[in-house]
Amino acid sequence: MTKIVPVILAGGSGTRLWPLSRKSYPKQFSDLLGNKTLFQQCSLRLCSSKTVQFDKHIILTNSNFRFIVGEQLQSLGIDPGPILLEPEPKNTGPAILAASIYAYNKNSEAIILVAPSDHVINDTNAFHKSVKKGLDEVLRGNLITFGVIPTRAETGYGYLELTEKPSSFPLKVSNFIEKPNQAFAEKFVKNKNFLWNAGIFMFRAIDLINANREYNPELIDPVENSILKSKIDLGFLRLDPFEWAKCNDISIDYSIMERVKNLMAVPLLSDWSDLGSWDAVWENMKQDKDGVAISNNAHSINCLNTLLRSESSDQEIVGVGLKDIIAVAMPDAVLVANKNEGSKIKTIVSTLIAKKVNQSEIFPKDYRPWGWFKSLVLEKDFQVKLIHVKPFAALSLQSHKLRSEHWVVVNGTAKVVIGENTKLVSSGQSVYVPVGMIHRMENYLDTPLVIIEVQTGEYFGEDDIKRYEDRYERK
Repeated sequence: MTKIVPVILAGGSGTRLWPLSRKSYPKQFSDLLGNKTLFQQCSLRLCSSKTVQFDKHIILTNSNFRFIVGEQLQSLGIDPGPILLEPEPKNTGPAILAASIYAYNKNSEAIILVAPSDHVINDTNAFHKSVKKGLDEVLRGNLITFGVIPTRAETGYGYLELTEKPSSFPLKVSNFIEKPNQAFAEKFVKNKNFLWNAGIFMFRAIDLINANREYNPELIDPVENSILKSKIDLGFLRLDPFEWAKCNDISIDYSIMERVKNLMAVPLLSDWSDLGSWDAVWENMKQDKDGVAISNNAHSINCLNTLLRSESSDQEIVGVGLKDIIAVAMPDAVLVANKNEGSKIKTIVSTLIAKKVNQSEIFPKDYRPWGWFKSLVLEKDFQVKLIHVKPFAALSLQSHKLRSEHWVVVNGTAKVVIGENTKLVSSGQSVYVPVGMIHRMENYLDTPLVIIEVQTGEYFGEDDIKRYEDRYERK
């Protein structure tokens, strides 16, 4: 059976689901609808079955998410394949071309399936049947896009126009249409020769490369050179930043798919959502008879068609007499919006960024390769943090110019280096790190290490770190 190389795009920021999804920790890594994240669900969906065979995943992400990607795959028992790190976002055109060249260099007959990591496809068996249906066309040298048969006049999706009304598939795509107004969307659904654009593609690597040579030749050299000059970084492949900066910022739709003459459409046989708004999240959550969807720590009284979510076990949210409302409570930010106004959230986030509001992009938990921390209190002269260090993980050997630190161990035992001294600090004990002193904290046990850190000084930014040694090779 022909093996397909799954390429997962996992570098997006997902601002339309703010405040849960932010630049520092976007929606694909969050558990929105179950006990697995969207990225994990996508990864499992692209594993072999009786219907189709998949090779190891190729993941495209950025440096900030590289350890999250590895951890979430390993927690599923999936051995991570190549993880390509984009030095800066350049949209899907360069990213997919990079994956195609990388796969082609490994196997000149490689067949690739590209999927965003933040979509919902509940029926994996049906999805695999769709993939199998498109495989024969790919082997004939055609490119495949997977569309969704519209169930309503949706204005939030792009559309694929087919050359004829479908009686069987695959069918040739004649046109890509951006998000239409209501009148056009109703017309598209009535005409029946339109599909929603799901942004999932399949092709032979060489065909995508050749299409770029014909329609987008200026992209070939910088992408090829970024791979040629790439560097291995703890098992990740870091694309060369100087070559990557030369790439145009362009989507695969604009650069290739709207221009080729051999693009065929196959419908997804499963339900699908890109979870592009809180309204879409509400649609995919379990609802009561009044159309109310709630999370843990959420309560509803006399509400109708409403979503109530609390993202913290310490935070309760209560809705009374609400209709068509989205209410999402985070420890540091709260969203309350009309369910039909979700498209404006992205604009609001841009406004918050312009005002330099920290919550616009930074998640309350700051995830690091060794674990995570969150700020509990931040004042002019001090900051208090909760620090969680994973088993057998360690912070870098570092120093600070502008602050001292006092660590109190509340769970586990820390191996602490301060200057020339090394000591073990157990639960209930504490240690002081003076300004400018070289230090390190390590969890050498197989259980989590939890620390309360009190910083005092004149500046508490994360850029006041000078690293001397780091097992994660951060700059």
